[in-house]
Amino acid sequence: MAGVLSNLSDALAAVVAQASPSLVRVDARQRMGASGIVWSADGAIVTSRHVIERDENIKIGLPGGESVSASLVGSDPMTDIAVLRVQGKSLTPASWVGAETAKVGHIVLALGRPQDNVRAAMGIVSAIGESWTTSAGGRVDRYLQTEVVMYPGFSGGPLVDADAKVLGLNSSSLVRGVSVTIPTSTVKRVVETLLSGGKIQRGYLGIGTQPVRLNPELAKQGNQETGLLIVNIAGGSPAEKGGLLMGDIIISLARRPSRSIDDMIATISSAPVGKPLSIGIIRAGKMTELNVPVGEHP
Repeated sequence: MAGVLSNLSDALAAVVAQASPSLVRVDARQRMGASGIVWSADGAIVTSRHVIERDENIKIGLPGGESVSASLVGSDPMTDIAVLRVQGKSLTPASWVGAETAKVGHIVLALGRPQDNVRAAMGIVSAIGESWTTSAGGRVDRYLQTEVVMYPGFSGGPLVDADAKVLGLNSSSLVRGVSVTIPTSTVKRVVETLLSGGKIQRGYLGIGTQPVRLNPELAKQGNQETGLLIVNIAGGSPAEKGGLLMGDIIISLARRPSRSIDDMIATISSAPVGKPLSIGIIRAGKMTELNVPVGEHP
């Protein structure tokens, strides 16, 4: 038994050692430093958006102990991802793997470099789910939760598997009281967009809604029991310009049923900016459809 535990201990230490060259410290806030993951050898680094409290005087602590300046390439608060860049340094990119390779019960390590040295915490994958929408409206491709204790400064760092492959980026701000891992596929999509254009365009209508139950006749016609009552429309918003009214009940977006606020946020935020969005509504007891051009989220 002692030999088994010793072998496991050595294997875990080897995983940390293998992943550490791609882990950096991010100093962009007043409190303890955070962590970042080297994205590319030419200096791109991915981290959590919520640890970037300033756009200037950002410092990166490299694995060798050197501190260098970094610039903010862009960020996406809706998925809590930011991209930084350092100049003139050859870095060691992390090796990423799709989160679909993880299974409930797999041993994983969360790594952080809030100070000069790497820190690690071990646990297991406790839950894997489908895609979900953050409270800010960002689409995350997979729900990945672990029983790993994420210590202060671990945000922006990687969750790695037993082969030292990065499954995703750890964040403590997307779900209140719970640390989740943003999977590789989401990180890749956001980072590549930020590197190419500096920002993520999100669709916007400018409405506030609340779920309501439809009367039996309308529920039968629409083949759904609930809709979203528009209770607020921002002045000058795409919704106002497009003809939506307070009191309208949304039952579909892009000709797909919209039964919850999460459904609505996900569809609108991912809709192409400037293109008309088909919105099925109930107005004065009758079903109708409007095409409302989507604006860019402010």
